[in-house]
Parts: sequence; C-alpha cells; structure tokens
Amino acid sequence: MPTDTGRRPPHRTPPRPDRVRRIEGGFAFLPNDFLHRGFFASLSHAECSLYLFLVLAADRNGVSFYAYDRICTALQLTLDEYLLVRNSLIDKDLIAFDGGRFQVLSLPPAPIMPTPPRRPLVTQDDFEDHDPATIHHLIRSSLDRRR
Repeated sequence: MPTDTGRRPPHRTPPRPDRVRRIEGGFAFLPNDFLHRGFFASLSHAECSLYLFLVLAADRNGVSFYAYDRICTALQLTLDEYLLVRNSLIDKDLIAFDGGRFQVLSLPPAPIMPTPPRRPLVTQDDFEDHDPATIHHLIRSSLDRRR
C-alpha cells in the first residue's frame, strides 16, 4: 500500500525470521539515541571500539573491571593509543574511570565534539609551552644546572 509520498512502507518481516535475536542470559544495550543523537558519528573508529567493548563487558550498572592489557590485546591497541582513546571517552562524558573500574555513563544531553586541531607550533615559546619533548628537555637541563 503506497504512502502519501508514493513509496511503499518498509516491509517489517526480517530477512531471516528463523534467526531473530532473543535476550538469553546476560546482554548489553546501547540506547537508540547513541545513533540518532549523533554520538556514534562523533567518535573515531578506536573510540567506538573501546566504547562498544566496555558496553559489552559492563554489568547492569555499566561497570566493568577489565585491565588495560586485556583491553589493548582485544582491541589491538598500543598502550599510548588506549590512553588517548580512554581519555577522549572520559572527556566526551561517555565513560568514567576510577583507576580500576570503568563505568559506561548515561548519555549526556548532546555529543561533545572533538576540539579542533591545534595550530602548528612555530615559535620557541610555542614549543616551550606545548611540546612534551621540549618541556622534558627544559626540565632536565634545569635539574642538571642545579647539581
């Protein structure tokens, strides 16, 4: 039966009715708003992977206890990548971490978009204020002078 736009309504029978999912035992969920309100689109591939992993690992309160080494192995992330992704999800108010436990949080009112890329470091002051290697060198030099 055509609709007002002339298109047929979508057929509601699944393509494989013999394989309809059933909730048995433990299960995980993502609210539809995760997709419809733009949270999914706001995440990088690595952020989506870690978020989904934590959703699947979580108990009914969103809490999970996986150690970083198991997460890195499962998601094929280096420790540096893991730390960046974990901290980004915390900054985006999607997860909490207390040093040993993760919690997948209820969704915030709107996605927190990533900050725009920083401008290139050009001046010596830029490097001294924002470049970890330069800062490290300055600290070491300062400590060496004190000896």
